[in-house]
Amino acid sequence: MNPLISAASVIAAGLAIGLASIGPGIGQGTAAGQAVEGITRQPEAEGKIQDKASSGRQIKGFSTEMQRNRMRIGAQE
Repeated sequence: MNPLISAASVIAAGLAIGLASIGPGIGQGTAAGQAVEGITRQPEAEGKIQDKASSGRQIKGFSTEMQRNRMRIGAQE
């Protein structure tokens, strides 16, 4: 295989993995910010808000990991 094509594909795979991680990171930051706002408005609901935010982070973390695995599998082919 041409070394230039090989190098370009490795760079492209790295960029794809990096860019795929930006979206979930922004989403997690937004969700955490909204949770803090909710706790500030209603301190008595802190436990419920933290439970929901925690389960949301776990789901987002799982989907992010699945994206990374798909990218790794695609890069190996």
